[in-house]
Amino acid sequence: MTSSSKFKNHHISILDYWNKGVRSAPAIHHKTKIPLRTIYYNINKLKQTDSLKHRGGNGRPRALCAIEKKAIGQYIRRNNEITINEIKEKLSTTYRSTVSASTIRRHLQRSGYRNVLPRKTHILTSDDKQRRIQWAKKHKNDDFIRTIFTDECSFQLYRNTVRRWSKCPNNEVKPIPKNRQKIHVWGAVSTEGVLNCHTFKCNLNGEYYVHILKNYLLPAARRQSHRNWRLQQDNDPKHRSNICKNFIQDHVPELLDWPSNSPDVNPIENIWSIVKRKVEKRKPKNIDELERFLVIELKNIDINIVNNCIMSMKDRCLSLISSKGERIKY
Repeated sequence: MTSSSKFKNHHISILDYWNKGVRSAPAIHHKTKIPLRTIYYNINKLKQTDSLKHRGGNGRPRALCAIEKKAIGQYIRRNNEITINEIKEKLSTTYRSTVSASTIRRHLQRSGYRNVLPRKTHILTSDDKQRRIQWAKKHKNDDFIRTIFTDECSFQLYRNTVRRWSKCPNNEVKPIPKNRQKIHVWGAVSTEGVLNCHTFKCNLNGEYYVHILKNYLLPAARRQSHRNWRLQQDNDPKHRSNICKNFIQDHVPELLDWPSNSPDVNPIENIWSIVKRKVEKRKPKNIDELERFLVIELKNIDINIVNNCIMSMKDRCLSLISSKGERIKY
């Protein structure tokens, strides 16, 4: 039994005997075995206030009053880049407050605020947003089951994104070389899972992209869907080169139009994030291990994960519309 519940039970017992007419502390002690000192204290309280409720007013008064808490919330809403020390100065100037920076920090944490570094994202112009909305309205009811999503990604040795639990966080270090090697990978996914992938170290141009489509996309796509499939690719200049356009026109049954600056709409981006984390946990020591691990992890990724990512396309379209073309949380 906790101390608070114990005291509560004492109060109930004492009040019960008091209401029954037992007003002697020794008599109540004899029946309840509650310490006499506690009984005398509570009988005095009953005589003075006719109640055993907590009187209040004990303990140190709160450093922040209600008006100061309200002011802190207003400062944050007006400028969420304001620092703790700037808040402290504003409170001191406006309310002659002597509250410390640590008190302000604790109040913000209790209110649900966390000091974070925003993730970088590409700027969307008003035209970009409008095109994203139009695309989402056009394709929100599409059947994405026959769509093959493709993308290129770079994997780098010695990434540092896996978090650790530690009692000494300042002592946690991960040695990383100054010049880190990386490898590129092209991948294709559908509701059937990962269709194919290809790693390369050269710079990707239109001619090499056609080589990838010819030797890695087409065989896998035809095995899966014969001629009933649709290709998705982003608007990278290499994808829009004349050599690529001609090849796609001659060999791809259908090409899905795609809004510019929209990696958040492409479900394969979620696959890359998962695979990167898995590869980093395997701790590759050189570029060959990095290449081998990423191919293994990509080909072994759970088909249900890939399928769920692709089947979220309708929700992504609806989110694009409701967000008025802004970035969506996918």
